[in-house]
Amino acid sequence: MSTITTRDGTEIYYKDWGQGPVVTFSHGWPLSADAWDGQMLFLAQNGFRVVAHDRRGHGRSSQASSSNDMNGYADDLAAVIEALDLRDATLVGHSTGGGEVTRYIGRYGTERVAKAVLIAAVPPLMLQTPANPEGLPIEVFDGLRSGLFKDRSQFYKDLALQFYGANRPGAKVSQGTLDQFWLWSMQAGLKNAYESIKAFSETDFTEDLGKFDVPTLVMHGEDDQIVPVHDSARKSARLIKGAREIYYPGAPHGLTATLQDQVNADLLAFLRS
Repeated sequence: MSTITTRDGTEIYYKDWGQGPVVTFSHGWPLSADAWDGQMLFLAQNGFRVVAHDRRGHGRSSQASSSNDMNGYADDLAAVIEALDLRDATLVGHSTGGGEVTRYIGRYGTERVAKAVLIAAVPPLMLQTPANPEGLPIEVFDGLRSGLFKDRSQFYKDLALQFYGANRPGAKVSQGTLDQFWLWSMQAGLKNAYESIKAFSETDFTEDLGKFDVPTLVMHGEDDQIVPVHDSARKSARLIKGAREIYYPGAPHGLTATLQDQVNADLLAFLRS
């Protein structure tokens, strides 16, 4: 397997396909780089070099006991970028991966970055606080932790329905799509997935978003049951100077799968613009 080893000894798996301008992909919780295959193959066939890694504790990366937080995730992304000497890269992040990309830019700047794309991303802050009254109550995230700890296998099967909007009337989501969500999720370590809930829900990315100085595309489904659009994408777009926005009516959190062709076309157009 292709791996790099971080400063704390964590092995990070990555895949690296194609040739051309570089696009990196940071996946959502609790999945792996495989969740991006539909985008990666498409872009590799259209003249791009695509790189995606499994977050620490997820997929084929080692299950580190520490740094299961946004700073750790951003540092791992930086380690991959530096090990492969990637330059002028477009950083694409979905959900928790969108937080990872945002924190990377907040910590490392845009010296190696040409563009950024946030898809159904968690910034600026998911948790309800006095300063963020539209956020989700802490009880929502406590419920995720409880469900994960008690029966993570069934928890992931239930979560897949919301993730892809399969619980909506008339939804057309294949059993295969739901099954692969479960498979990818079960590859994540319990400790890593558990601690990641705090990372994606309680991290405030407001200052990081203010450091974006590259062309940025914000994409989000308007029927996202996991990361509500009104408290994420619409706020982030206002904090990123000159951000472009695309909203998909009726689309769920997992729109990279349910609207794969449309998302791919919009990504390609942005990359070529």
